[in-house]
Amino acid sequence: MKTPIATVLISTLLLTGCATKLNPFNWFKRSTEEKRVEQVVPGKVIDYRGLVDQVTSLQIEKTNGGAIIHAVGLPPSQGYWDAELVADNDEKPVNGVLTYQFRIEQPYEFKRASTPVSREVVVGHFVSNIKLQGVTSIRVLGARNTRSSRR
Repeated sequence: MKTPIATVLISTLLLTGCATKLNPFNWFKRSTEEKRVEQVVPGKVIDYRGLVDQVTSLQIEKTNGGAIIHAVGLPPSQGYWDAELVADNDEKPVNGVLTYQFRIEQPYEFKRASTPVSREVVVGHFVSNIKLQGVTSIRVLGARNTRSSRR
């Protein structure tokens, strides 16, 4: 007589648990499609890295096939990484000025500021002679300042 009562109680608990939030099979629903807010322009690369706080140095080194741009950036604290010079306008000069953004990824957690020398980040970028045709100045953008070098 105890067995049928226990079976009925267990069955009732199992069946009522199917429709509640306690049932793990009800935790996640099917995926749904959402519209993107930002429009994707063909050929445009979306870069979520921010600009380095300051560009402290810019040097252009001539080579046989073009030039190497050396830039030094100073982020507000240590731990910044994945730095790169990202070209504006598909690396085409505007009024003779070739412009690059000094992009850098911030650390995932809080880091100490420490000394300016310990925070410096150095990047380089090669530009061919073909892309340098018509260029009179190269400019590198930071968040708080800009450095440029003229030919």
